[in-house]
Amino acid sequence: MTDREFGLVENIRVIKEKRGAVILAHNYQLGEVQDIADFVGDSLELSQKAAETDAGVIVFCGVHFMAETASILCPDKTVLLPDIHAGCPMADMITAERLMEKKQEHPQAVVVCYVNSSAEVKAESDICCPSANAVAVIESLDAEEILFVPDQYLGNYVSTKTGKKMILWPGFCPTHARITAERIKELKHENPRAKAVVHPECRPEVIAIADETTSTGGMCRYAQREDVTEMIVGTEIGIIYRLRKENPGKKFIPASEQAVCPNMKSITLEKVLWSLEEMEPEVKVPEDIRLRAKNAVDRMLRVGARR
Repeated sequence: MTDREFGLVENIRVIKEKRGAVILAHNYQLGEVQDIADFVGDSLELSQKAAETDAGVIVFCGVHFMAETASILCPDKTVLLPDIHAGCPMADMITAERLMEKKQEHPQAVVVCYVNSSAEVKAESDICCPSANAVAVIESLDAEEILFVPDQYLGNYVSTKTGKKMILWPGFCPTHARITAERIKELKHENPRAKAVVHPECRPEVIAIADETTSTGGMCRYAQREDVTEMIVGTEIGIIYRLRKENPGKKFIPASEQAVCPNMKSITLEKVLWSLEEMEPEVKVPEDIRLRAKNAVDRMLRVGARR
Protein backbone atom coordinates (compact mmCIF):
# COMPACT_ATOMS: atom_id res chain seq x y z
CA MET A 1 0.00 0.00 0.00
CA THR A 2 1.36 3.42 -0.96
CA ASP A 3 1.56 6.35 1.46
CA ARG A 4 -1.32 7.96 -0.45
CA GLU A 5 -3.53 4.90 -0.06
CA PHE A 6 -2.60 4.45 3.60
CA GLY A 7 -3.57 8.03 4.41
CA LEU A 8 -6.86 7.80 2.53
CA VAL A 9 -7.76 4.46 4.10
CA GLU A 10 -7.07 5.77 7.59
CA ASN A 11 -9.12 8.91 6.99
CA ILE A 12 -11.99 6.83 5.58
CA ARG A 13 -11.88 4.53 8.62
CA VAL A 14 -12.09 7.45 11.05
CA ILE A 15 -14.93 9.29 9.33
CA LYS A 16 -16.81 6.06 8.62
CA GLU A 17 -16.96 5.38 12.35
CA LYS A 18 -17.98 8.98 13.02
CA ARG A 19 -20.85 8.74 10.51
CA GLY A 20 -21.94 5.27 11.62
CA ALA A 21 -21.58 4.14 8.03
CA VAL A 22 -21.20 0.83 6.24
CA ILE A 23 -19.39 0.54 2.91
CA LEU A 24 -20.73 -1.92 0.34
CA ALA A 25 -18.75 -2.64 -2.83
CA HIS A 26 -19.56 -4.62 -5.95
CA ASN A 27 -17.15 -7.28 -7.19
CA TYR A 28 -16.27 -5.10 -10.19
CA GLN A 29 -14.92 -2.19 -8.14
CA LEU A 30 -11.25 -1.17 -8.07
CA GLY A 31 -9.16 -3.34 -5.76
CA GLU A 32 -8.42 -0.46 -3.40
CA VAL A 33 -12.15 0.19 -3.03
CA GLN A 34 -12.90 -3.49 -2.40
CA ASP A 35 -10.27 -3.46 0.34
CA ILE A 36 -11.96 -0.70 2.36
CA ALA A 37 -15.45 -2.15 2.03
CA ASP A 38 -17.24 -3.87 4.90
CA PHE A 39 -18.75 -6.26 2.38
CA VAL A 40 -17.99 -7.13 -1.24
CA GLY A 41 -20.49 -9.06 -3.32
CA ASP A 42 -22.85 -9.35 -6.27
CA SER A 43 -26.09 -7.43 -6.74
CA LEU A 44 -28.25 -9.89 -4.79
CA GLU A 45 -25.77 -10.17 -1.92
CA LEU A 46 -25.42 -6.39 -1.69
CA SER A 47 -29.20 -5.93 -1.72
CA GLN A 48 -29.47 -8.43 1.13
CA LYS A 49 -26.75 -6.66 3.11
CA ALA A 50 -28.40 -3.27 2.59
CA ALA A 51 -31.68 -4.67 3.88
CA GLU A 52 -30.02 -6.20 6.94
CA THR A 53 -27.64 -3.45 8.05
CA ASP A 54 -28.18 -1.41 11.21
CA ALA A 55 -25.94 1.38 9.90
CA GLY A 56 -27.56 4.76 9.38
CA VAL A 57 -25.41 5.53 6.34
CA ILE A 58 -24.77 3.23 3.39
CA VAL A 59 -21.89 4.11 1.07
CA PHE A 60 -22.62 2.16 -2.09
CA CYS A 61 -19.58 1.57 -4.26
CA GLY A 62 -21.28 0.39 -7.41
CA VAL A 63 -23.54 1.98 -10.00
CA HIS A 64 -26.70 4.06 -9.72
CA PHE A 65 -29.34 1.31 -9.87
CA MET A 66 -27.61 -0.47 -6.97
CA ALA A 67 -27.75 2.62 -4.76
CA GLU A 68 -31.39 3.06 -5.78
CA THR A 69 -32.14 -0.50 -4.66
CA ALA A 70 -30.60 0.26 -1.28
CA SER A 71 -32.76 3.39 -1.04
CA ILE A 72 -35.85 1.36 -1.94
CA LEU A 73 -35.11 -1.10 0.87
CA CYS A 74 -33.85 1.41 3.43
CA PRO A 75 -35.88 4.66 3.19
CA ASP A 76 -34.82 5.70 6.68
CA LYS A 77 -31.11 5.48 5.85
CA THR A 78 -28.82 7.83 3.95
CA VAL A 79 -27.56 6.12 0.80
CA LEU A 80 -24.45 7.68 -0.75
CA LEU A 81 -23.07 6.96 -4.24
CA PRO A 82 -19.52 8.39 -4.33
CA ASP A 83 -19.82 9.12 -8.07
CA ILE A 84 -23.36 10.12 -9.03
CA HIS A 85 -22.47 9.68 -12.71
CA ALA A 86 -21.73 5.97 -12.28
CA GLY A 87 -24.58 4.60 -14.36
CA CYS A 88 -25.40 1.40 -16.23
CA PRO A 89 -25.76 1.40 -20.04
CA MET A 90 -28.01 -1.66 -19.92
CA ALA A 91 -30.32 -0.05 -17.37
CA ASP A 92 -30.56 2.97 -19.67
CA MET A 93 -31.80 0.75 -22.53
CA ILE A 94 -35.28 0.70 -21.04
CA THR A 95 -37.49 3.36 -19.46
CA ALA A 96 -40.70 3.10 -17.47
CA GLU A 97 -42.58 4.72 -20.36
CA ARG A 98 -41.34 2.18 -22.90
CA LEU A 99 -42.09 -0.67 -20.51
CA MET A 100 -45.64 0.57 -20.02
CA GLU A 101 -46.12 0.61 -23.80
CA LYS A 102 -44.88 -2.99 -24.00
CA LYS A 103 -47.17 -4.03 -21.15
CA GLN A 104 -50.15 -2.74 -23.13
CA GLU A 105 -49.17 -5.12 -25.95
CA HIS A 106 -49.05 -8.03 -23.46
CA PRO A 107 -51.62 -7.23 -20.76
CA GLN A 108 -51.58 -10.76 -19.30
CA ALA A 109 -47.80 -11.01 -18.98
CA VAL A 110 -45.96 -11.15 -15.67
CA VAL A 111 -43.22 -8.53 -15.85
CA VAL A 112 -39.81 -9.61 -14.59
CA CYS A 113 -37.13 -6.93 -14.53
CA TYR A 114 -33.46 -7.64 -14.06
CA VAL A 115 -32.19 -5.85 -10.97
CA ASN A 116 -29.97 -3.88 -13.38
CA SER A 117 -32.76 -1.40 -14.01
CA SER A 118 -33.99 1.93 -12.68
CA ALA A 119 -36.36 2.34 -9.74
CA GLU A 120 -39.03 3.57 -12.17
CA VAL A 121 -38.76 0.36 -14.20
CA LYS A 122 -38.87 -1.74 -11.04
CA ALA A 123 -42.04 0.11 -10.05
CA GLU A 124 -43.68 -1.05 -13.29
CA SER A 125 -42.60 -4.67 -12.74
CA ASP A 126 -44.10 -7.58 -10.83
CA ILE A 127 -40.82 -9.02 -9.57
CA CYS A 128 -37.11 -8.29 -9.84
CA CYS A 129 -34.55 -10.83 -10.90
CA PRO A 130 -30.86 -11.02 -9.92
CA SER A 131 -28.39 -12.96 -12.05
CA ALA A 132 -27.53 -15.02 -8.97
CA ASN A 133 -31.05 -16.36 -8.70
CA ALA A 134 -32.60 -15.68 -12.06
CA VAL A 135 -33.59 -19.28 -12.74
CA ALA A 136 -35.23 -19.67 -9.32
CA VAL A 137 -37.20 -16.43 -9.79
CA ILE A 138 -38.60 -17.55 -13.14
CA GLU A 139 -39.35 -21.03 -11.81
CA SER A 140 -41.29 -19.47 -8.93
CA LEU A 141 -43.78 -17.90 -11.36
CA ASP A 142 -47.02 -19.56 -12.38
CA ALA A 143 -47.47 -17.63 -15.60
CA GLU A 144 -48.11 -18.50 -19.22
CA GLU A 145 -46.56 -15.28 -20.46
CA ILE A 146 -43.44 -13.61 -19.05
CA LEU A 147 -42.07 -10.26 -20.20
CA PHE A 148 -38.39 -10.07 -19.28
CA VAL A 149 -36.47 -6.77 -19.29
CA PRO A 150 -33.95 -5.41 -20.13
CA ASP A 151 -31.22 -8.06 -20.71
CA GLN A 152 -31.96 -10.31 -23.69
CA TYR A 153 -28.96 -12.55 -23.01
CA LEU A 154 -29.79 -13.23 -19.37
CA GLY A 155 -33.40 -13.76 -20.43
CA ASN A 156 -32.37 -16.24 -23.13
CA TYR A 157 -30.18 -18.12 -20.64
CA VAL A 158 -33.00 -18.39 -18.12
CA SER A 159 -35.43 -19.48 -20.82
CA THR A 160 -33.16 -22.35 -21.86
CA LYS A 161 -32.67 -23.43 -18.23
CA THR A 162 -36.36 -23.32 -17.29
CA GLY A 163 -38.02 -24.22 -20.56
CA LYS A 164 -40.29 -21.19 -20.18
CA LYS A 165 -40.99 -19.03 -23.18
CA MET A 166 -40.33 -15.36 -22.51
CA ILE A 167 -40.76 -12.10 -24.35
CA LEU A 168 -37.28 -10.56 -24.28
CA TRP A 169 -36.40 -6.87 -24.36
CA PRO A 170 -33.47 -6.20 -26.74
CA GLY A 171 -31.08 -4.82 -24.09
CA PHE A 172 -27.58 -6.05 -23.25
CA CYS A 173 -24.45 -5.28 -21.26
CA PRO A 174 -21.79 -3.69 -23.53
CA THR A 175 -19.02 -4.98 -21.27
CA HIS A 176 -20.10 -8.63 -21.44
CA ALA A 177 -20.79 -8.29 -25.16
CA ARG A 178 -17.03 -7.81 -25.66
CA ILE A 179 -16.41 -11.40 -24.51
CA THR A 180 -16.33 -13.75 -27.51
CA ALA A 181 -16.59 -17.51 -27.89
CA GLU A 182 -13.58 -17.49 -30.21
CA ARG A 183 -11.34 -15.96 -27.55
CA ILE A 184 -12.52 -18.39 -24.88
CA LYS A 185 -11.76 -21.30 -27.24
CA GLU A 186 -8.25 -19.90 -27.73
CA LEU A 187 -7.73 -19.53 -23.98
CA LYS A 188 -8.99 -23.06 -23.29
CA HIS A 189 -6.55 -24.38 -25.88
CA GLU A 190 -3.69 -22.41 -24.28
CA ASN A 191 -4.76 -23.40 -20.76
CA PRO A 192 -6.19 -26.95 -21.03
CA ARG A 193 -6.61 -27.30 -17.25
CA ALA A 194 -8.64 -24.11 -16.93
CA LYS A 195 -12.38 -24.04 -16.32
CA ALA A 196 -14.26 -21.40 -18.30
CA VAL A 197 -16.78 -19.68 -16.00
CA VAL A 198 -18.93 -16.95 -17.53
CA HIS A 199 -21.65 -14.55 -16.49
CA PRO A 200 -25.20 -15.09 -17.81
CA GLU A 201 -25.09 -11.60 -19.33
CA CYS A 202 -22.74 -13.08 -21.96
CA ARG A 203 -23.85 -13.96 -25.47
CA PRO A 204 -25.49 -17.39 -25.96
CA GLU A 205 -22.54 -18.74 -27.97
CA VAL A 206 -20.21 -17.86 -25.06
CA ILE A 207 -22.47 -19.57 -22.54
CA ALA A 208 -22.68 -22.63 -24.80
CA ILE A 209 -18.94 -23.38 -24.52
CA ALA A 210 -18.49 -22.47 -20.85
CA ASP A 211 -17.95 -25.02 -18.10
CA GLU A 212 -20.15 -22.98 -15.77
CA THR A 213 -22.47 -19.99 -16.04
CA THR A 214 -23.09 -18.07 -12.84
CA SER A 215 -23.22 -14.68 -11.12
CA THR A 216 -20.11 -12.98 -9.79
CA GLY A 217 -20.91 -14.32 -6.33
CA GLY A 218 -21.20 -17.78 -7.85
CA MET A 219 -17.82 -17.32 -9.53
CA CYS A 220 -16.22 -16.58 -6.18
CA ARG A 221 -17.67 -19.78 -4.73
CA TYR A 222 -16.71 -21.81 -7.81
CA ALA A 223 -13.11 -20.61 -7.58
CA GLN A 224 -12.83 -22.01 -4.05
CA ARG A 225 -13.47 -25.57 -5.20
CA GLU A 226 -10.53 -27.89 -4.66
CA ASP A 227 -10.74 -29.24 -8.21
CA VAL A 228 -10.38 -25.74 -9.68
CA THR A 229 -6.78 -24.57 -10.03
CA GLU A 230 -7.10 -22.45 -13.17
CA MET A 231 -10.10 -20.42 -14.29
CA ILE A 232 -10.99 -18.38 -17.37
CA VAL A 233 -13.12 -15.54 -16.02
CA GLY A 234 -15.90 -14.45 -18.35
CA THR A 235 -17.06 -11.22 -16.75
CA GLU A 236 -15.85 -7.70 -15.94
CA ILE A 237 -12.19 -7.98 -15.00
CA GLY A 238 -12.55 -6.21 -11.65
CA ILE A 239 -13.58 -9.48 -10.02
CA ILE A 240 -10.17 -10.99 -10.71
CA TYR A 241 -8.70 -8.87 -7.89
CA ARG A 242 -10.99 -10.58 -5.39
CA LEU A 243 -10.50 -14.03 -6.89
CA ARG A 244 -6.71 -13.78 -6.63
CA LYS A 245 -6.90 -12.33 -3.13
CA GLU A 246 -9.12 -15.14 -1.85
CA ASN A 247 -7.41 -17.95 -3.78
CA PRO A 248 -3.62 -17.52 -3.62
CA GLY A 249 -1.78 -19.95 -5.82
CA LYS A 250 -4.62 -20.34 -8.31
CA LYS A 251 -4.53 -18.92 -11.83
CA PHE A 252 -7.24 -16.57 -13.08
CA ILE A 253 -7.31 -15.55 -16.73
CA PRO A 254 -9.57 -12.77 -18.05
CA ALA A 255 -11.73 -13.93 -20.95
CA SER A 256 -11.22 -10.46 -22.43
CA GLU A 257 -8.92 -7.65 -21.37
CA GLN A 258 -11.52 -5.31 -22.92
CA ALA A 259 -14.24 -6.43 -20.49
CA VAL A 260 -13.95 -3.26 -18.44
CA CYS A 261 -16.92 -1.23 -17.16
CA PRO A 262 -15.78 2.41 -16.90
CA ASN A 263 -18.75 3.22 -14.66
CA MET A 264 -17.70 0.60 -12.12
CA LYS A 265 -14.16 1.95 -12.21
CA SER A 266 -15.19 5.58 -11.61
CA ILE A 267 -15.33 5.28 -7.80
CA THR A 268 -12.00 5.88 -6.05
CA LEU A 269 -10.76 6.17 -2.47
CA GLU A 270 -10.75 9.94 -2.85
CA LYS A 271 -14.41 9.94 -3.87
CA VAL A 272 -15.38 7.63 -1.00
CA LEU A 273 -13.67 9.94 1.50
CA TRP A 274 -15.24 13.07 -0.02
CA SER A 275 -18.67 11.43 -0.02
CA LEU A 276 -18.42 10.60 3.68
CA GLU A 277 -17.12 14.06 4.53
CA GLU A 278 -19.83 15.92 2.60
CA MET A 279 -22.58 13.28 3.02
CA GLU A 280 -23.33 13.46 -0.69
CA PRO A 281 -24.23 12.62 -3.41
CA GLU A 282 -27.29 11.08 -1.81
CA VAL A 283 -29.54 8.73 -3.78
CA LYS A 284 -33.17 8.96 -2.68
CA VAL A 285 -36.05 7.29 -4.50
CA PRO A 286 -39.35 9.26 -4.38
CA GLU A 287 -41.79 7.59 -1.99
CA ASP A 288 -44.52 6.79 -4.53
CA ILE A 289 -42.02 5.05 -6.82
CA ARG A 290 -40.23 3.43 -3.89
CA LEU A 291 -43.33 1.72 -2.55
CA ARG A 292 -44.22 0.24 -5.92
CA ALA A 293 -40.65 -0.79 -6.67
CA LYS A 294 -40.27 -2.33 -3.21
CA ASN A 295 -42.95 -4.91 -3.98
CA ALA A 296 -40.86 -6.22 -6.86
CA VAL A 297 -37.60 -6.12 -4.88
CA ASP A 298 -39.15 -7.80 -1.83
CA ARG A 299 -40.40 -10.65 -4.00
CA MET A 300 -36.86 -11.03 -5.38
CA LEU A 301 -35.36 -11.18 -1.92
CA ARG A 302 -37.88 -13.76 -0.74
CA VAL A 303 -36.83 -16.06 -3.58
CA GLY A 304 -33.19 -15.18 -2.89
CA ALA A 305 -33.49 -16.28 0.71
CA ARG A 306 -34.39 -19.77 -0.51
CA ARG A 307 -31.49 -20.23 -2.91
